[in-house]
Amino acid sequence: MPYPEQIDQLSPKLNRKPDGSAYSVEEELPISEGVYSGLLGHDNITNSTIRVYTESRFAGEEITNFIVSIPSESPWKRMIKIFASVGKVYVTYETLGDMVEAEDINLLQESLIATQQALESYKKKGIVDGGTFLEEV
Repeated sequence: MPYPEQIDQLSPKLNRKPDGSAYSVEEELPISEGVYSGLLGHDNITNSTIRVYTESRFAGEEITNFIVSIPSESPWKRMIKIFASVGKVYVTYETLGDMVEAEDINLLQESLIATQQALESYKKKGIVDGGTFLEEV
């Protein structure tokens, strides 16, 4: 649900490094009812570097029961499905950096517009005058 019902979460992007080297990334992912399914947070991931553990920094039990797929419409992304009987897992991988795509810009625009609409709504109600907030009684 977008702002103002909940705060927008936008992922930071990684630029390609000038020397062509890779970033090492670790993501904490929630497991619900024994499964996590979703996109990994970054693009251009080297599949052979993907590892899943029950604790951070390659600690705990290694989880080998996962599937990586490549969406046909966005081959720079990676979808992962993890099967584990724990509350969360840590996925590590290497990436050369992210693609900035129209979807990223659209999310930023939607977030900005929603924020402006909420501010205008508060201004119309007299709760905020555009610079200061008034205490509700």
